[in-house]
Amino acid sequence: MSRKGSAYAALSVAIVTPFRDGEVDYPCLKKQVEFQIAAGTRCLVPVGTTGESPTLSHDEHEKVIAEVIQVAAGRCKVMAGTGSNSTAEALRLTKRAARDGADAALIVTPYYNKPTQEGFYQHYKALSEAVEIPLCIYNIPGRSAKNMEPSTICRLAEFDNIIMVKEATGSLDQASQILNASNLTVLSGDDSLTLPLMSIGGEGVISVVGNIVPKDMIALCEAFAAGKTEEACRLHHKLFHLCRDLLGLSTNPIPIKSAMRLLGRDTGEMRLPMTQLEPDEERKLKQTLTNYGLL
Repeated sequence: MSRKGSAYAALSVAIVTPFRDGEVDYPCLKKQVEFQIAAGTRCLVPVGTTGESPTLSHDEHEKVIAEVIQVAAGRCKVMAGTGSNSTAEALRLTKRAARDGADAALIVTPYYNKPTQEGFYQHYKALSEAVEIPLCIYNIPGRSAKNMEPSTICRLAEFDNIIMVKEATGSLDQASQILNASNLTVLSGDDSLTLPLMSIGGEGVISVVGNIVPKDMIALCEAFAAGKTEEACRLHHKLFHLCRDLLGLSTNPIPIKSAMRLLGRDTGEMRLPMTQLEPDEERKLKQTLTNYGLL
């Protein structure tokens, strides 16, 4: 089956939002974008979970997206994070991103207010009807507090511009149901599950670890797509401990921000309520980065 969102296959990177002295560090953001383009990253995803969207003001949210679009200048795709638990706010953010030139929008399922499955459907229907750019459903019940069921997701596939799902339930059964019953492209929302998800028909990943090792994630995706399963498996196991620590040592984006500080690519600053790694956690992260050959 031809999938709707295959143009977004392989590696998309959920980029961090750099801060300096409490403010968004736009020169550093520009460097992050250039780093990803040089590595061959297919798509950049600003202002997602990894981009600390919950602590950005609305003005900052819009400006970071616009800056990434401007710097990328068509050299890679930009999928803007524009979700909200308020449909009106998600509409405003998505329309603005579309106006600024975003290629697509990543829309997290409404969080905290826990809508019904019909509420989920109506939320995405309203967005789909209001903008023409492609939309990616982002299903992450660990953060949103409620699963968007496969039947609801497949129902939304009837809309031409709903073309992808960022699948972060950790359930290959759920992903299989979506792939079975729709022509949506499924992208992994967990770095360590990229290869397992691709083995059942997924087409890539929206990655955190790609902030520091994009070429290795690209190599994994390309190896599997080329039928080089042994090489893909080797890369999966090479990446596994790094992926585990960046999403397991503490809440994302604390570990990736810490890793980028240790690698000299970011200040590592975050905004409260996000706090730095504990000393023992940082020691473990340093060891993982050293073992990987990054430090």
